[in-house]
Amino acid sequence: MGEAVRVRPVAALLAGAVLAGAGACGTGERVAGLASVGDSGAGPVASAPATARSGTAAQGELDPCSLLGPADRSSAGLAEAGERATVGGSPACDYVQPGDFGLLVTLDHHADLDLLRERSPEAEEVRVGAVTALRVADLAADDGTCAVLLPAGGAAGRSGARSVHVDVTLTDFQDTRRACTRALAVAELIEPELT
Repeated sequence: MGEAVRVRPVAALLAGAVLAGAGACGTGERVAGLASVGDSGAGPVASAPATARSGTAAQGELDPCSLLGPADRSSAGLAEAGERATVGGSPACDYVQPGDFGLLVTLDHHADLDLLRERSPEAEEVRVGAVTALRVADLAADDGTCAVLLPAGGAAGRSGARSVHVDVTLTDFQDTRRACTRALAVAELIEPELT
């Protein structure tokens, strides 16, 4: 109890073949979410804590940690800023709320929504703000994981992202519906930053 959870991104599992083929292997970086479900759950290697809307990413590149400001983080139930990470060569921001949940926001540079839909036909279309997104969850497994995949528009698209993934993993790996409620709430918070 009280143990930190690192997100095993559902979306990265969906796009694993795409990400692996995009140069994730052999780069020396650790790729979160591409390990099997039985892995240790360790998350991505983070380079530094992020300050929301800090603009510390490379010039012209959107920082995924800038998508949730302090008020948004509070609304999402997060006490601390996220840490920069890399998932399959794409920039991500890894948040941990100890004893409750982990959140990973990834700017996927390799797979757009159409490709993700093709690779995961069980994904459900959901409305998030002004866009149609995909929700990926296995309600029957009730494993406490859920992903909301958004189309990359605005600054995200200009930074090279093809989609934006919001992955939630509950610490106890139970209650997928609650994980999806949280993932949708976070997606709603960041959607205006993407359009």
